[in-house]
Amino acid sequence: MTIERAIRIMAGFFVMLSLALGVEASPIFVSPWFLAFTAFVGFNLFQSGFTGFRPPSFLLKKLGFKEEGTVCTR
Repeated sequence: MTIERAIRIMAGFFVMLSLALGVEASPIFVSPWFLAFTAFVGFNLFQSGFTGFRPPSFLLKKLGFKEEGTVCTR
């Protein structure tokens, strides 16, 4: 799995989790302030589209995830 794909999966998971925790109709509602986290994740995705800067990529690279465009050698 590439870093790009892992970041998209992480962002999708955090958006879904923060919506579940921030929407009052949800059975696991905690506080509407979790919607601010949804906005933060969305803003981070927005800025990374323009700048290419993705903060989680440093950690994922150290964990052994592949860079985009690398070729699998099997």
